[in-house]
Amino acid sequence: PLPADGRNTVEIESIPGQPTHEVTNQATPFCGYNAYLSDPALVEGIGRHGGAWGAKRLEHLGAAVGSEEWQVRAADANRHPPRLETHDRFGNRRDAAMFHPAYHQLMELGLESGAAAFAWQPENYKRPGAHVIRAALMYLMYQLDPGVCCPITMTFAAVPALRCQRPENDKNGYVASLLSKLVSCKYCGKDVPHESKPGGSMGMSMTEKQGGSDVRANTTRARPVRNGKEGPGDEFFLVGHKWFTSAPMSDAFMTLAQTKEGVSCFVVPRWLPDGSKNAGFSVQRLKDKLGDKSNASSEVEYRQAWGVMLGEAGRGVRNIVEMVVHTRLDCVIGSAALMRMSAQLAAHHASARSAFGIPLLEQPLMRQVLADLALESEAALATWLRLAHAFDEAPRQPSEAAFVRLATAVAKYYVCKRAPLVAYEAMECHGGNGYVEEGPMAKLFRQSPLNAIWEGSGNVICLDVLRALHREPASAKALLLELQSAIDFAEAASSTLQNNFASTVRSLEEDMGKPLESRARETVEKLAVCLQAATLVKYGDPEVAEHSLPHDWGQPFQATVLGAWRAACQ
Repeated sequence: PLPADGRNTVEIESIPGQPTHEVTNQATPFCGYNAYLSDPALVEGIGRHGGAWGAKRLEHLGAAVGSEEWQVRAADANRHPPRLETHDRFGNRRDAAMFHPAYHQLMELGLESGAAAFAWQPENYKRPGAHVIRAALMYLMYQLDPGVCCPITMTFAAVPALRCQRPENDKNGYVASLLSKLVSCKYCGKDVPHESKPGGSMGMSMTEKQGGSDVRANTTRARPVRNGKEGPGDEFFLVGHKWFTSAPMSDAFMTLAQTKEGVSCFVVPRWLPDGSKNAGFSVQRLKDKLGDKSNASSEVEYRQAWGVMLGEAGRGVRNIVEMVVHTRLDCVIGSAALMRMSAQLAAHHASARSAFGIPLLEQPLMRQVLADLALESEAALATWLRLAHAFDEAPRQPSEAAFVRLATAVAKYYVCKRAPLVAYEAMECHGGNGYVEEGPMAKLFRQSPLNAIWEGSGNVICLDVLRALHREPASAKALLLELQSAIDFAEAASSTLQNNFASTVRSLEEDMGKPLESRARETVEKLAVCLQAATLVKYGDPEVAEHSLPHDWGQPFQATVLGAWRAACQ
């Protein structure tokens, strides 16, 4: 109020930039933690599946993933996506993707940690637990930056396919030389021949405009360099196009082309064995993708590109089966990692913020949402741990090899489809803060659909499962035995919470015996839910397992669409 004489004696701050408010009720950045040690389900699962001997390596990478320093680098690599440099300043053709320095630092971290080659190194190859540890390294790396995990996964998955080339067919020693670089756990970002680098990476160049997943419709053609030399290990020139060539700066690419015998598999390098550029490998443009911004995906033309035939002529699709199975494993791992990050960020936000005078973490509805996210995350984690353990045991146990073939496809379909739902619910937990590019949720949400599309979208995977059920009875039997082995555990759990796991498994026995294409999704979803439940009741936390089981009356957690969809799959 003014004094009676009308003079204003109230002191008013008039300095420009005067603060208008104090910033409160906001979460802090999610950093300064060890992504391995802070994940008890991961630590316990690694130990349970024979990977405890890799703990130090996992701790080391976990510290980097949770550090502010590496999170800034990941943000820089995504903020400055790669650009295509077709020519150098003198006019010479380069066909090179140029990356921010942070990308190369992330690639070095991932490859040297062993996220691609740990299980393939001579000292670890076929050692129990090696695939479990390698999978956990990928799980951690994906939480830091999914983009670089694309070439890391392809490098991992290419090794078993390349090893199928018989030594007598590796006529110039090229495949053996390339393999030695892929399993080295070393990285070099220079665009030079792989022989002069400490380590290498592998890309994939399969699909074409007119075919997509139907690679038998490919039109790229291969002709032998020398007449009469058109078998495994022989040299060919390729002519055609590739609609998606991932990681075009890789040292070499697995690709498919038509020969007289049909679709065949080839290895096409960026540099020829004599040290010159593979002039026929021409990058047309880089894809402007929804997510995965740090990584380059490209369109490529083969203009008499030099390549080496891998495996038998006309058996290209079969030759890449091993690679596809390993790539699908990493799709499951990557989506599980994205779920973990989404759930963690939602819980972190809720632990620091209040609404209507009550901390979010204490509000019943929010707790139900966070429980949904945690259940999905832990179910996905348990699934890939079981799969990775099967990869470890496959060389010694034919039943585990059979299990891998079918269970990996089932898990890939389901886990990867759940990731966008988890990311969305976690974003909603943040309110408006989740819908801005400055925060982490926007990148995770854009990334979340990728693994469901890569290496076979939903319908393709379902048809693949139907074919396996029909043509590979050993795989169907192995998966069914896995589910049946959990029935006693499920019935014991029903003493406190009724479930219909046993009846669902019995109904699946009938579905698997006469699979119908029109019901393929329903069958695969039931298989996936039961596989997750079986894995949790046998190997996971008892309380989490109890709530993962299918129930007659629906899921115990249904605050989100996650619980409703899971219940609908019963």
